[in-house]
Amino acid sequence: MDPLDRLRELLGPCVAVDDATRALYSSDASNYRVPPAAVVRVASAGHAAEVLGRCHELGLPVTARGAGTSVAGNAIGPGVVLDLTALTAITDVDPATRTATAQAGVVQAALQAAVRPHGLLFGPDPSTADRCTLGGMIGNNACGAHAVAWGNTRDNVVSARLLRVDGSPVTAGRTGTSDPGLDARLRAVIGADLAVVRTEYGRFPRQASGYPLDALLPERRFDVVGSLVGSEGTLAVVLDATVALAEAPAARALAVLGYPDMPTAADATPALVALGPLAVEGMDRRLVDVVTARRGRAGVPDLPRGAGWLLVETGGATPAEARQRALEVLAGAGAVDGRVLTGAGEIAALWRIRSDGVGLAGRTPGGADAWPGWEDAAVPPERLGAYLRDLDALLAQHHYDGLLYGHFGDGCVHGRFDFDLRSPGGAARTRAFLLDAADLVAAHGGSLSGEHGDGRARGELLSRVYSAEALAVAARVKAVWDPGGGLNPGVLVDPAPVDADLRVGPELPVVPGGGFALPHDSGDLTRAVHRCVGVGRCRADLTATGGAMCPSFLATGAEQHSTRGRARLLQEMVRGDLVRGWADPAVHEALDLCLSCKACARDCPAGVDMATYKAEVLHHRYRRRLRPITHYTLGWLPRAAAVAGRLPRLANAVLDNPLVKRLAGIDSRRGLPRFARHRFRRIAAGRPEASGRRVLLWVDTFTEAFAPEVGVAAIRVLESAGYAVELTTRQVCCGLTWITTGQLDGARRRLRHTLDALGSAIADGIPIVGLEPSCTAVLRGDAVDLLPEDPRAHRVKALTVTLAELLTATPGWSPPDLSDVDVVAQPHCHHRATLGWDTDAALLRRAGARVEAVGGCCGLAGNFGVERGHYEVSVAVAETALLPALRARPRPVLADGFSCRTQVSDLTGGSSRHLAQLLADHLPPPGGDRRGGTRSDSRPGSA
Repeated sequence: MDPLDRLRELLGPCVAVDDATRALYSSDASNYRVPPAAVVRVASAGHAAEVLGRCHELGLPVTARGAGTSVAGNAIGPGVVLDLTALTAITDVDPATRTATAQAGVVQAALQAAVRPHGLLFGPDPSTADRCTLGGMIGNNACGAHAVAWGNTRDNVVSARLLRVDGSPVTAGRTGTSDPGLDARLRAVIGADLAVVRTEYGRFPRQASGYPLDALLPERRFDVVGSLVGSEGTLAVVLDATVALAEAPAARALAVLGYPDMPTAADATPALVALGPLAVEGMDRRLVDVVTARRGRAGVPDLPRGAGWLLVETGGATPAEARQRALEVLAGAGAVDGRVLTGAGEIAALWRIRSDGVGLAGRTPGGADAWPGWEDAAVPPERLGAYLRDLDALLAQHHYDGLLYGHFGDGCVHGRFDFDLRSPGGAARTRAFLLDAADLVAAHGGSLSGEHGDGRARGELLSRVYSAEALAVAARVKAVWDPGGGLNPGVLVDPAPVDADLRVGPELPVVPGGGFALPHDSGDLTRAVHRCVGVGRCRADLTATGGAMCPSFLATGAEQHSTRGRARLLQEMVRGDLVRGWADPAVHEALDLCLSCKACARDCPAGVDMATYKAEVLHHRYRRRLRPITHYTLGWLPRAAAVAGRLPRLANAVLDNPLVKRLAGIDSRRGLPRFARHRFRRIAAGRPEASGRRVLLWVDTFTEAFAPEVGVAAIRVLESAGYAVELTTRQVCCGLTWITTGQLDGARRRLRHTLDALGSAIADGIPIVGLEPSCTAVLRGDAVDLLPEDPRAHRVKALTVTLAELLTATPGWSPPDLSDVDVVAQPHCHHRATLGWDTDAALLRRAGARVEAVGGCCGLAGNFGVERGHYEVSVAVAETALLPALRARPRPVLADGFSCRTQVSDLTGGSSRHLAQLLADHLPPPGGDRRGGTRSDSRPGSA
């Protein structure tokens, strides 16, 4: 019997062999693609032991995997991939001994949260801390920014419970293991080559390449667990570990130091490390330029003059002490410019640039694709400046460019380079560079990797930095633990070639979008979906910091419902191997739970825009074919609203009918919004004409047909600010519902009608104010991508503003007093992603309102939460942040999005207010001061 069939017979349906699952686990955050034979998501430590034992019996190799954020290809393999992310128990936190015990699938940030109440922290903090797992950190010897203060993972692991290749358990500690026979065999291997191990291994802290065999030396007290940290899952599988904790500093400050270039910044590093800082990080101007291009100047704090910066963090018992230490750093830095930051917001913004570097550096400032492969080299810190100068020369010699950043305090340099992997011969040119780069780092006494491990990216290069004798010792240690080579084959020992199994190559086709122009991806859907390099930020819960990506993953916890998982399936779709064509069920099952919230377009550091890709796929799949019923009933909502608006009572009665809901593809549990008795245009037609600066109020379908009170409030607010409000001569639609259902030909037609109707505003250059965030975002974003050759679309993009943006920019305007307002704000996802909610937040602060702005998505997301089959996920998404905030302290809700207000009403029975209504509620009575004032009890919705 085939071994896989036998494994499935023995273990049951937990053994996934379907092509979709294999596609999801075929890559990590590296350049490599190795489809596994099967995937097993283990449910417990006992289950993991059983799976390993059965695989060993059947001769099936096993690769252990955590969050899949490995940048070197350490978490992929040809046999059975063992997903350990369900092992999430933190079984002990002991403040007295300053230790904690946690399972392999525990996310670093969750471990930090568990020990934080005791004033403690776990020192290693890689940039992926909000999604990487403890098992993965042990596999790679993760370090992070604060290794200069608290060491790397190897320094902080006290003991670990392991599974050997045959599934048998063993515990490893700092003086041996629970198996005397295993200890004896390891001592014999090391004892036979003590001179080799002493001279070639453990030369400086960031020497992470190969096995850390120096830990097994007698003078290191035979630290077996230390020798396993960084072994990349090739020796044993970690079940749990006891780790050391450090005392968290009470206060921190950040010295930001500017230098002429990165090598000069590196030259200054050793002297700064001697001052005892918590972190010394390097950052290139070009990385900041990419952030500015992506997020605007508001996303980047003011930086000192320079083209390369060091971020030096200091700690202290008080804020004053931390600041004083930062000032001492500044005084002795020899920088061309510098400043000390103590504000949490500015510091967090700079650290976010650094932590997002792995994704942000995926495109060079010139827009070329940039890849890992030589992203983790390390040298002794005193050699770092010279190494960077030589690296610049080597890059120029090979005609490559890229972005550099890294842990300069430890001599570790991260970077992405524009290897032309999709060009014929591109892999060979990349290989030639890697061979030269390995020789260069060896000449500087360095290491191929400093914390990412060697994996498939650098395993073959180990012979450039270690002697044949040193590698032979490593092979003999491997044979003690794993004599048959069943654990993570192709990594470290008998490694695969660096140019084998590349995920991207010349065989990938160019796939024209057909719907969207995809201007930042050369019009190529293949290039667009390969923006995702697998860093996995979509697996993190970003709601506490105002993020929303990825709501469906937070609701289900399934990889295929993450932005990365969907991107992987789309990458396989354009490849045509494991996933075949636009109609492949795996693609549509994954995209079905995509809310099209566009949160990834803002929160993904690589710039993945899954909402656009989903619309594009639906466009290709259903163009000129019969579509799902909701594409008509919900996708054509503006058409239905135009008819229903004539007979709203009858329309509402029809929509209350359960049979109508079922036939329309609507979930029977979902309450539907009511068509308004009077449409907005009918109400607005009777208002007296006002004088003032001209502004055009964009009347979307939702305001027109369902929420005319919002439009009435907006007119009152705008007129009170001195504007003369105009409307288009006829009701038109931006095409939003056609876009979200992938009817892109229809969306283009509606957008052209919209541009026709906006003709006078375009010609006269008057502001166009949007009230519904999703529709406003179409005018500011999708319209240009759907009609790239129509200059009117570009003009409308420039003229379109939100209400908050217009009012804030109005000379002499001040908001009414909102000091009596205490609300939960649910910013619409499109508002946050495309328009930006910062202006709204600033306006509310200026007005004196108390606002708790929750992260995450409301869960309704237009047609998504209404469709049959989505109700449970829709509610689960709302439970991420919005509903808990309302239960914790019930308050009114501020929500500009019609879908957000509908969700609040449907799930809580409460009501919500648009910003226009909130402001109008607090305007003085008509005839008072037009520029602000006190609370009025008049309600514009009742007008």
